[in-house]
Amino acid sequence: MLDDQALMQALNSTPVVDGRRRDLWRDDHAVDGWAREHGGLGGGEERRWLRTARDALQAVESGAPAEPRLRRILAGVRKVPRPGTSGVEWRLEVPSERRLAVELVLAWADVKERMPGRLRPCGNPECRLFLLDRSRANAARWCSMKTCGNRLKARRHQARVREAPRSE
Repeated sequence: MLDDQALMQALNSTPVVDGRRRDLWRDDHAVDGWAREHGGLGGGEERRWLRTARDALQAVESGAPAEPRLRRILAGVRKVPRPGTSGVEWRLEVPSERRLAVELVLAWADVKERMPGRLRPCGNPECRLFLLDRSRANAARWCSMKTCGNRLKARRHQARVREAPRSE
């Protein structure tokens, strides 16, 4: 099963670089590398399902509808219990080319259940990254304080300085 880190890697695979959206998964080798790193085999069908899952999850987290795509990814998937020496283990029954995409959706659902309200888009409207807020106060707004946070704070400060009446 995929973890939070794998989920965030997938969600953040479309950063904005030099003002333009860049899809790190556009390159087949990059997607195959990510898939193999997480127990996949790589290949055209697996890539297609992974991109579909990533795009659907990004849409949902950005407030856009994506339910039909998620339904298609999860169609016919079953979790089957198996008794083992350490208790009951749950085995995922899904075609191999769709397994990682399903695990990505399940990792997202797990984060949403365990950490409600903690997964969200960066507060910078020019950024396409997402953050998983692990702070005690659940007050993080930016994917990175160093980049997005400082930029927005600097812009707000400059706007206030420009709007402030000048003393003569």
